[in-house]
Amino acid sequence: MSVELMVWREGEPVSKETAASTYRAARGTVPDDSADAGVRALADQLPDLVITFPAHALVVMDPEEMDDVSNRVFALAREHGLTVYDPQRDLVHNTAPRCADPTTQLHTGDGMIVVNPDLGLVHDVLGTLSPQNPFAALVTFGSHFIQVSPGYELEYKEGALRHTLVEDLSEVRQAFHEYATGDRAFLDRHTWT
Repeated sequence: MSVELMVWREGEPVSKETAASTYRAARGTVPDDSADAGVRALADQLPDLVITFPAHALVVMDPEEMDDVSNRVFALAREHGLTVYDPQRDLVHNTAPRCADPTTQLHTGDGMIVVNPDLGLVHDVLGTLSPQNPFAALVTFGSHFIQVSPGYELEYKEGALRHTLVEDLSEVRQAFHEYATGDRAFLDRHTWT
């Protein structure tokens, strides 16, 4: 058994539904070496893991390598301005818009780490909280972080660690979006302990 990531160049951010459709369509084509320069460059940096298609690269890896290889693919895709679709997690990694601080990292309880994630990915990851993905965090190391676990216990640390419970996912998404864009309005909207 193997796991896959599909990589390609996209002119603008796409939804995970559009990315899933692109993935399925590309998987239905015949592999060849005519992919764009960025896709070929990524393929060259991951020898033995990539199958190229007319406009896409399919990265195929063993499940036990998924976290390490995926994190490498996310970084290379960002470097080459490419979109990545993760069919296992049903998540798309767009090239923009990104966090205000480029050192911010997205961490998930199922092993994903993305440096300077796009805001759409942050939004979608928060919808995957479950026993298999028990937390999501945006971390600016050495400064502060925001984290949430199922049940919507929100934690924020900048100096002291603060906790609050929020009622629904939309509130969590708003707080994470504000954190990612440098806004701290979520601190005033909630009662923290």
